Amino acid sequence: MEPLRPYLIALTVIVLAYAWWDKLKPVKQGIECACDPDEEGHVSFWYTKTFLGLVTLFSVVMLSFPYWGDAFIKSDRAPTAVVKQEDVLKSLVDIDGMTCAASEATVEKVSYDIEGVISVKASTEAKNAVVEYDKTKTDIQTIMQAIGTTGYQPVGYEDANGHHDVTNIKVKAHNSELKTLKTDSAGKCGGGKCGAGKCGAGKCGS
Repeated sequence: MEPLRPYLIALTVIVLAYAWWDKLKPVKQGIECACDPDEEGHVSFWYTKTFLGLVTLFSVVMLSFPYWGDAFIKSDRAPTAVVKQEDVLKSLVDIDGMTCAASEATVEKVSYDIEGVISVKASTEAKNAVVEYDKTKTDIQTIMQAIGTTGYQPVGYEDANGHHDVTNIKVKAHNSELKTLKTDSAGKCGGGKCGAGKCGAGKCGS
């Protein structure tokens, strides 16, 4: 829905502006409608300015959610404690689709939910997330699987061995199953084969 967000915001503003104009415009005499008072002077709550004001307030809160929603998106899992420093790896994961603080918080939450993740910092501006994890408890593929469940797309990562492209990631909603993962990591070429199954000294492209 993210690509449609600007259009939906515009539509919401137009609808609310029209509703307020219709509510505040001078009423023509002799025309009765559901918003007119009954014989006792009562107007249905659904046609009052109070109800329209509540709808407008709710819309404003929802439209601004991406800018403050990160305060409510936190992982329940405590960061993994470092046991051995030599087991700690750091990767920079490139991510498409993040647009606001709430999306950063969502990526960080699903990453922290993985046992073995020590720290994670997502950035909308840089379009990536810096992740530190214990390699004895998890790996970068598992972390990218989790990120993929949010709707934001991991497209590659960089570690001490260089940059690795990731393509054809297909993740079901709320399911961390990674159907297809292809990297150009050391010792693999596409699906793990290169020619007769070997690639130079065991590295793809070397």
